[in-house]
Formats: sequence, C-alpha cells, structure tokens
Amino acid sequence: MAERVLIVDDEQSIRRVVEYALQEGGFEVVTAGRGDEALAIMEQQPVDLVVLDLMLPGIDGMEVCRRIRAARNVPIIMLSARDDEVDKVLGLEMGADDYVTKPFSPRELVSRVKANLRRARVVPAQEDPIRLGDILLDPAARTATRDGEDIPLTFSEFEILLKLMKSPRRVFTREELMDHLWKGSFYGDLRSVDVHVRHLRMKVERDPANPVLIRTVRGVGYALGREEGPGA
Repeated sequence: MAERVLIVDDEQSIRRVVEYALQEGGFEVVTAGRGDEALAIMEQQPVDLVVLDLMLPGIDGMEVCRRIRAARNVPIIMLSARDDEVDKVLGLEMGADDYVTKPFSPRELVSRVKANLRRARVVPAQEDPIRLGDILLDPAARTATRDGEDIPLTFSEFEILLKLMKSPRRVFTREELMDHLWKGSFYGDLRSVDVHVRHLRMKVERDPANPVLIRTVRGVGYALGREEGPGA
C-alpha cells in the first residue's frame, strides 16, 4: 500500500505541484488549504507524513504542528516563504522534523519526504535500556522516562539523546549527529542540530539554563556529562 502524505498549503498552485510530484513518486496524497481542515483530516484517516505550510488562514502552521505532534508521531516537513532563522527555530521547536524554504524544487521536496519516511520506518534495535541518573531510555520501545514519567521526545531528540548516552563523555560534532539522524541524506543547515539539542535540554535537564547532562563543546558539538580530566 502506498504511503499517504498530507499537503497543507493555502496556495492551490503549490498544492497541485507538490501533489503531482509526490504522486509521480508513488505516494498517495491528500490536501488541505486550512489548518483546521488539516487537523480534521488527521483525525479521520491515517497519514504517514505531513508537508505543512507555516502561513495558513485560521489556525497557523505552528499551532497545527504543535497539535499534530501532541497527538501523533508522524514526520512533519515545514514550508515557509521566508528563509528566517527564527521561523526555522520555532518550527523545529514545535516538533517539525524538517524545514524547506520556498521557492523549492519539487524533486528536492520528494527526496526530503522519502528521507523522513525512511527514518520513520527504522526498526528499533533490540537493545537493553540505558540509564542516566533518573532518566531511562529504552531503544526497543523508543521511550524515555524520568522516575517512571514519560518524557515526550521527537524522533530527532530521541536519536540525539540515544547517540550521546551510548558514548558518555565522547564529543560528537554536529556533522556526526546529523549524519546519524539522516544517514547521509540531510540537505539543510547544520545549525538545526543546535535547535534539537536546545529543545532536548528543555525536556531532560532539571535546569535548562544550566545544563549538566548535555554539555556544549564550543566550536565542535556536544557530549554527555562532564569533561574528563582531574577530578572529573
């Protein structure tokens, strides 16, 4: 059965172009021109991925993204007419998995859709749970808990935390983390890893303003725990 993609954009011409490109790529496509319409579709039928415009009438793309992410874990690709870092940050922090700036190549968007769906189809490895203080990460179940309470992580947040927890104190570059997330198929800005880490800290650090679990190595990347050395 073909995977189903929901396209949400108030511009009919864009919906048609993207719909045609995705259908040519072998996908089943449903479309919506408004945020409330998109949410209704998500409640009524299964959707494997959402292509979501930022600027929508009624309920805007940010709020639609937030509501979808609160209920479902489908990949979300955000569209925007502006190459604005603030928009990218907000989109990723609302739970978007990827970000494409208009105008875009339909072929590139189809590639992004395929890459995100490949990530979503990854079969969890049969690995033992990993504990970090009061946080328990279960790779097989893809769950994160603190003292038995669920920590709601996006796909990217979970994968980054898992990568760091498997190799405590090792410093990972942004390139290494993004390659782990996308298996070499990432097209965007490496700074998006900073957004994912910042949002991850909001969920796992006791005090996100003074993180003690995920350490920034300036100019390089990130590591889990304290720097090794005397007294470490």
